[in-house]
Amino acid sequence: MPGNDREKIRHLLVVQDMEGQRTIPLLETTYSLGRDSRNAIVLRSQSVSRQHAILLRVIIPDTEQYGFRIVDGNFKGKRSTNGLFINGTKCFSHNLQNGDLIAFGNPQAQAQYYAISNLSEAAFIESYTASDLSIFLSGQGNPVNPFETIVSDPSVEGASDAALTRLASFPELIPNPIIEMDFTGKVTYFNPAAANKFPRIREIGQNHPILANLLSAVQNQTGNSFVREVEVSGEIFEQSVHYLPESDLIRTFIIREITEQKQAEAELRQRDRLLQAVAEAANYLLAEMNYEIAIEKALATFGEAVNGDRVYLFQNHSHPVTEEIAVSLQFEWIRSGVEASHHHWQNQSYQTSGLERWYNTLSRGQPINGLTQEFPTTEKELLSRDNIKSLLLVPLRLEEDFWGYLGLVDCSSARHWSRHEESSLLTMAAIISGARQRQQVENKIRYQALHDLLTGLPNRLQFNDLLTRAIQTAVQTPDSLAVMFLDLDRFKMINDTLGHTLGDELLQSVAQRLKDSLSPGDTIARWGGDEFTILLPQISDVEEVTQIALRILQALENAFYLQEHELYISSSIGIALLNEHSPDPETLIQHADTALYYAKDKGRNNYQFYQVSLNTKAPELLNLEKSLRHALEREEFLLYYQPRVNIISGEITGMEALLRWDHPDMGIVAPSVFIPLAEASGLIIPLGEWVLRKACSQNKVWQEAGFSPVTIAVNLSPKQFRQPKLVETVAGILEATGLEARFLELEITETTAIEDLNFAKTVLRDLEQMGLLLSIDDFGTGHSALSRLQALPLHNLKIDRSFIKELTTDNTNNKVAHIITAIVALGRSLGLRLIAEGVEKSEELEFLKSINCDDVQGYFFYRPLSVQQATELMTVNGTSHKA
Repeated sequence: MPGNDREKIRHLLVVQDMEGQRTIPLLETTYSLGRDSRNAIVLRSQSVSRQHAILLRVIIPDTEQYGFRIVDGNFKGKRSTNGLFINGTKCFSHNLQNGDLIAFGNPQAQAQYYAISNLSEAAFIESYTASDLSIFLSGQGNPVNPFETIVSDPSVEGASDAALTRLASFPELIPNPIIEMDFTGKVTYFNPAAANKFPRIREIGQNHPILANLLSAVQNQTGNSFVREVEVSGEIFEQSVHYLPESDLIRTFIIREITEQKQAEAELRQRDRLLQAVAEAANYLLAEMNYEIAIEKALATFGEAVNGDRVYLFQNHSHPVTEEIAVSLQFEWIRSGVEASHHHWQNQSYQTSGLERWYNTLSRGQPINGLTQEFPTTEKELLSRDNIKSLLLVPLRLEEDFWGYLGLVDCSSARHWSRHEESSLLTMAAIISGARQRQQVENKIRYQALHDLLTGLPNRLQFNDLLTRAIQTAVQTPDSLAVMFLDLDRFKMINDTLGHTLGDELLQSVAQRLKDSLSPGDTIARWGGDEFTILLPQISDVEEVTQIALRILQALENAFYLQEHELYISSSIGIALLNEHSPDPETLIQHADTALYYAKDKGRNNYQFYQVSLNTKAPELLNLEKSLRHALEREEFLLYYQPRVNIISGEITGMEALLRWDHPDMGIVAPSVFIPLAEASGLIIPLGEWVLRKACSQNKVWQEAGFSPVTIAVNLSPKQFRQPKLVETVAGILEATGLEARFLELEITETTAIEDLNFAKTVLRDLEQMGLLLSIDDFGTGHSALSRLQALPLHNLKIDRSFIKELTTDNTNNKVAHIITAIVALGRSLGLRLIAEGVEKSEELEFLKSINCDDVQGYFFYRPLSVQQATELMTVNGTSHKA
């Protein structure tokens, strides 16, 4: 194009007719002039024909400029009625020159033609409204006539009507550029449209993009014509090329400009690439189990497709120092040759870094899209560090939470990101957020599978895995390892008395103390309930393990203050060392568990190492002892209820609670088997408390159901009776269950009562003051006289079933009958109520009636009943409870 705007030739036609004067810039290739309103230039005069003349743009020979030729008549060759006059001379056609005066048959309609240069575009536009163009032009820095004349083609000047018709359809009238070139590369012809669209086409010749490579293309074609695409100054054209062999010319015709079409096609291809990249990225994020690897692959795939320089993933967090909302770059993909910027974007506070606009915009779910030079100064400075010319950011959200953002930058150009690129990045953000949510769910599931949810400690599964790996390491080193099995003493009582919520808090506190007692390399796991296992993976001697065990026991000695309660708890620890007797995970844990049992058997709150001699006990009994420790936790115990009947009226006067163990493998285990085991191991205390609580709760349920109140009797074992806080425990259970003390009867054996008479007197007196009923159970089987018991605050005396059984089998002077009669008489003299156990025959019942015994129990009336059976019995008997 001309280097100076003033070099451009500009064409004007100043028309004067009945409506006045107007200046018309001649910018098109052809104009029709006449009276008819459909003409391009309408002349207002009756002397003018409907279509009077034609203006044709023509190329000035041997130049790249053009002028205009005026022809009398219309496009069909019909001439005007009053003729065409140029400078007063009538003519058929004429190549116009600057200043020519044109008359259309009458001075009432005329026009003057101007061809000028050395005039700016602004002045040219201003000339349209000048009242006197000559005066205006003279004031514009001496505009000049770029050519004095246009050489006329004699054949045109004298052409016939048919020739003028052909001229009207000549290529010079066509708005599409037409160019001819010979085989030397010289431009032989181009029409006005080509001159206007491609300035300097003649000067540049075959180096011009329109003509470039045409010679070789024609020679390589099998035919004489083809179509190609060509780009000129950012515009794309569809070009038809024809080879004219008879004249060795190449003629090109610009069919149409297809810039927008090609841009649309390019956008569609780019959209398809982006959609494909997003699909591939989604596949990575779904198929790849490693979240970080999946993110890196996804960002790389998208970055390549979008042809960006960097793709960022930022994550929000609290600033490690100021705790302000900050952001850090977590992942970054960079194009080859572009420097990484990860270190620039760590712990950037939104507030202090001047990124408040980013946070406010992105947190509302809106993207940030623009050129760096258009951003605020603070943001511009931050982005300039990494040579970022343009930026696109979209938010990352999980449900309602704004947790970060995804970024796309160009460092080479000020790029305007398209709507497809923005929507694709938004889709990527949604996919990544979905993958992050899936990762969080999977991590949570994985954590829950390997951890105890209450304490946060590893569970059995993870402990076994860690132990297996530790053994594999230990066998390759001089060091050994140890496994501890720890159980809390009296936890069950606390949990049942004060509630599971406080029990859970206690377990959490215990777990924390245990963790604090261990070294960083040690592992503590919650095995279940109140049991914990500990792995010591690197130990050099037994003394080291001993010190750790003592430290753990000491850590639990101090009180726990929870929910305004002051709680004390201790533990028992069993220890097994990795050696030839305990070579694998299963055996180590089993032997530590065995050692724990013996720690409890030796009085609790101590530790014991496993020794081979511990396994000399019968395996069946050892397994039963271990099962017993878990029976309460697994809710394997049941209570049955045996009614107590008034011997005269037959009314049910009370129920005795009887404990049964429903083992999952062995079925019902006889009390005579498991009660001694529970007593020896110390489990009888939490087990007895469970019985007491369960019985009181059931009695309260019956009362609330509308049945007449009855007494519930519960046996206390020797160890249970001697525990220091028995009175407080019973009081707590009554308060927790809401049962009045007068409906609870506690039974102790004769042996338990006389073992420490003073202690028994003190405890029983405290219980009596609470309002409870107290009984001596199994009287007659010990070695005491009834007179020794008269100092105790008792209410009932139970005759042991062994005496009742011998009533009908002893025929030697019936000594047993005399003994029972004496017991009843002595009991009555002390104000006690007499109860006979084990009554199964009518003869036994008649004898007991005859000696005025008060109540009886036994199969003659009722066997021990389940809760449901006992409730049905009370329902059938109504409120009177008659048998």
